[in-house]
Amino acid sequence: MSDTDAAAARRTPSRVPLRLAVVGGRRGRAFGSTLAQLTDLLELTAVCDRAESVLAAWSDAFPQVKPYRDFDDLLADDEVDAVFLATPLKQHAQQAISAMRAGKHVLSEVVASYTLAEAWELVEAVEQTGRTYMLAENYCFMRPNLMVRNLAAAGAFGQLTYLEGAYLHDCRHLMHTADGDLTWRAELRTEVSSIYYPTHSLGPIAQWLRAANGAEDRLETVTGFATGSAVLPAYFSKEFGADHPGALAETWRQGDSGTAVITSTSGAVLSVRVDAVSPRPHNMTHYVAQGTNGAYESARRDGEDPLLWIAGRSPERGEPGQQAERDWDPLWAWAEEFEDPRWREHLAAAEQAGHGGGDYFVLKEFAEAVRDQRPPEIDVYDAVTWSSIIALTVDSIDRGNQPVEIPDFGGR
Repeated sequence: MSDTDAAAARRTPSRVPLRLAVVGGRRGRAFGSTLAQLTDLLELTAVCDRAESVLAAWSDAFPQVKPYRDFDDLLADDEVDAVFLATPLKQHAQQAISAMRAGKHVLSEVVASYTLAEAWELVEAVEQTGRTYMLAENYCFMRPNLMVRNLAAAGAFGQLTYLEGAYLHDCRHLMHTADGDLTWRAELRTEVSSIYYPTHSLGPIAQWLRAANGAEDRLETVTGFATGSAVLPAYFSKEFGADHPGALAETWRQGDSGTAVITSTSGAVLSVRVDAVSPRPHNMTHYVAQGTNGAYESARRDGEDPLLWIAGRSPERGEPGQQAERDWDPLWAWAEEFEDPRWREHLAAAEQAGHGGGDYFVLKEFAEAVRDQRPPEIDVYDAVTWSSIIALTVDSIDRGNQPVEIPDFGGR
């Protein structure tokens, strides 16, 4: 084959399914049924986990899958094209870097990186290897979030000026084993005070901001705030006794609830809240958008509709010369015009997947990006920007809640 033919072959999208390995089989099993729906795009080839019981469960469900206990052994397998990282979040960046330098494409669970140094190293690895890297931020692909992004891109909100995202999920039961040992989630809370899990809250609203205001409107500064830690000491004292380390307030350096206030170069303000321990009903998908021409509020609980109001198109009542009484539309009333085409085409399959259908579209988008040799929808630059809020809020809180600059990692 001539050099010209070889170059053309590299540019030609492959129609052969991408051979995928799942790393972190315990969490990764949540994607098993979704992978089974995407066999035209993805071939589940291997799974890697330290626990034999996890590997055995995968083997029962997918007998053809090769089991690995060692990550380096998996990376040496030439029959694996890509890895899906579903490991504890502090491992993601270094595992992704190692995988790309071994020639693998990477789909990484959130977050992408834990420190700023890792963020820059991850960007460098993508740029040097040319491998496809995508952040598996499934909340960006939820049905209402994609509809709102389409509305933003169409100019329905005008210029976006204020956005909120919050992840409110009582995960106290995931902070310990049955014997009371701290899990990796709890250990994170003993290290630093930060917004340690920001991308579910930030990812969708950052995409809306860009869609409405343009790619030049980038996230500029962040200021971090954290409450005290009152919930976990009381919880561990009740569950395991007053002598348990978790019953001591000084064990927990991370507050119960954290908020990051982010400004953008256009003057927009984004409020991002994460609370994974406070006792309350779950509200893991709280979003608000306010623009110069409209507003959006997500549903708070099952059975509610997300709400939309657009000036000149949503209901208004009142006498001439008086201020109109305004009312919300259910978001679904706008579906015929602004439903994302992917949801229109794949609704039945997506509704069977986790995280509001987001898991289905994350895997599909990654496989298609590799196949078509194009940047994925959530590339490394978005991934590290959103993830950098962890390290930056540590800095801000340590400096007495001072604003700190968000690096420009490139892209756009």
